[in-house]
This record gives sequence, C-alpha cells and structure tokens, in this order.
Amino acid sequence: MTYTIIAIVVLVVVVLFVLISRRSSGGAEPTAAEKPTSLPKAQPKPARPAAPEQQPAEVPKEAVSAARASAAKQAAAPAPEPEPEPPPPPRDLSVLRKGLAKARGDGGFLGRLANLFAGRKELDPAIADQVEEIRLTSDVGVATTQAILGRLRDGLGKNELQSSQAVWDALRADAKRILGIGGGKVAVSHKPEVIFMVGVNGVGKTTTIGKLASKFKSDGRSVLLAAGDTFRAAAVQQLEVWGKRIGCDVVKGKEGADPGAVIFDAIQKAKQTGVDVVLADTAGRLQTKTPLMDELKKIARTMQKAMDGAPHETLLVLDATNGQNAVSQAKMFQEAIPLTGIVLTKLDGTAKGGVILGITDELKIPVRYVGLGERADDLREFNADEFVEALFGASAEETAAA
Repeated sequence: MTYTIIAIVVLVVVVLFVLISRRSSGGAEPTAAEKPTSLPKAQPKPARPAAPEQQPAEVPKEAVSAARASAAKQAAAPAPEPEPEPPPPPRDLSVLRKGLAKARGDGGFLGRLANLFAGRKELDPAIADQVEEIRLTSDVGVATTQAILGRLRDGLGKNELQSSQAVWDALRADAKRILGIGGGKVAVSHKPEVIFMVGVNGVGKTTTIGKLASKFKSDGRSVLLAAGDTFRAAAVQQLEVWGKRIGCDVVKGKEGADPGAVIFDAIQKAKQTGVDVVLADTAGRLQTKTPLMDELKKIARTMQKAMDGAPHETLLVLDATNGQNAVSQAKMFQEAIPLTGIVLTKLDGTAKGGVILGITDELKIPVRYVGLGERADDLREFNADEFVEALFGASAEETAAA
C-alpha cells in the first residue's frame, strides 16, 4: 500500500515535469503528419524553336511576262456594249378604240374630216372652204377648231399637204402637240394625298370617286372617302356602297352639315390613322351660280387649315356628251379655284370626244383620267399618244371605214 502511494506520487511528479519542460520550450515539435506538404515549384516549359522563315517560291520570268501581257490586252480592249433592251410590248388599244368609236364616226369632228378627205388622191386649197363648214359645228371648241383648221389651210395653200394621208398625219401631229402638256394618273406624293373632286350635277362625280378609290386600293394604297356632298343623301349612300365594296371608311356628317367641316374631319382622321389618299366629294353645282362657286373656295381654304398644301389635286369631272358646254364649264371652274386636272367621263357614249382637245388647248389643264364605261376598270389613266392613236387611227381611210 505504501509502495503504491509512492509510485503514484513519483508518476505525478514525472508528468508535471514533462509538461513544464514542453511549455518552457515553446510547444512540442509537430509530427510528420501535422507538417504541411510543400508543393513542388513549376518548372518553366522549354521554348519552342522558331520555325525557319519560308522563302517565297520564285515565279518564272516567262509567267510574269505572260500575265503582264494579258492584263495590258484586257485594258486595251473596248468594254463590251450592253445588250439592247427588248422593245416594249405593243399597247392594246382595242378597248380605248372601241370606247372612242362614236367619236371617230360620222357625227364627230374627226369622222366628218375623214369623210371629206377619204378617197382623194390630191387636194387643192378650195377644200378649205368645206373644212370651214365642219368648223362651225365642231365639238372641239371654236377657238381650238379655228387654230387647227387655220394651220391646215396654210398647209394646203402652200401645197405642203397634197394627199389625204398627209392631211391626216398633220391633224394627228397637231392633236399630239395639244394633248402633250402632261396628264396621266395622280401621283401620290403626300401622306395623305388630298384630292378635291368638283363638277356640275349629273356628270358622274360620285361614281368617279368610287372608281378612283378602287384604282388606288388596287395599287396598294389606303383610301378614305369624305362625303362632302351633304345636300344629297343619295350621294352619301353611294359613297358608303363604294366604301363597303372596296374596303375603305367614309367620313360623313348630318344632312345639310357644313361640307368643309366634314372634309376637315376626314383629313384629320387620315393624318391620325396614316391613310394614303383622301378623296373629297362635293355637291354638284352649276358653274353660273356664284354663291355655290364661292362655297368651293371656302371649302378649299378649310382643307388648307386641316393640312398645309391641301388640296394637292383639284380634279374637275366633265361629261363628254356636253361637247362645247364642257369647255365653258371648265373655264368657269378654273376661274373659281385652281384646277390641276380633268376627268372626262362617258366618252364611250358620245361622238363629241374631240372636246378633250378644246379643253386642253384653251385652258392648258392636263387630263388625268377618261371614263369609257360603267365598270371600275373602265376609268383609264390618260395617255396622250394612246388616245390620239385610238382616236385618229392609222389613216383617214381607215377611220372612215371604222
């Protein structure tokens, strides 16, 4: 028992001695497991040897000389001429010629001239007196007929026109000169393009607007119709029928409303919705009625307020069957408001198609469209060369036989 106690005491003393020794020496040395493993330093990669510089292959002198000679030959050779464009296909004038058949007939100015010259191998100045008789009843217009026949009489007096073919060619050239001031379809150059339609009662104005709308739609343009004829309920209904048929909106007001206000609203709507074309209808009016003509001026001023520069086109619709009266109408409307074009309707139903020469010659207003029937496709864009060719034909004999 005594030895056991002594042994325990000795053991405690030894342990204390060991702990005191470690603390005085700064702690025990870490074991091998506790020591951190040091990473080996990365060895630099050996540099790749530089590739030996390649020397360009030597080109034979003969090849260089041949290449230079070929380049010089190509430079000296003339540039190839562009291939000529194929000629345009012949125009189909059958529909237009058919529509002008009555104007080429015996009752028209040209038909009577054709009958006068047909079959004559030679002409003398005395025939000018017979031509003068035709002038008195001409549908072309007094001033224009007088100018045309005056030039014809001079040519006969100087023996420059010695055959019926020569006379016919001279008349055809005169007609091309008169109609060559321009014309054709309305060019859409504004957004919206505002087109103001005017004319007397019964000329087919509202129908013409519907046909024009159909043509613009077929060209990919959006259209808005303005029912400015607020005095005739049938005109508004007619426009609504066209609108449903071709798919465009109609802006209208109450019966008897201010037409200028209706058209103003239509232009504003077109601007807001991005519509391409506005076709503005107006009530038909006699050219001799001053208050009604003054109303057109007021409507035009209102359109200007709605859009700067509007209306961009003012088209006068004329009935070809009115003959010389159509020339008088054009003069009166031109005095009231500036006209930019003519639409001549019902050419297929009259022998007075020559009136187009009088209007263009006296007023210097281009023709935009001509109407040759009831269908929308029967409103044709005016082309002076085609019109003259269809109206005059190839010769006096051909026209007389038509």
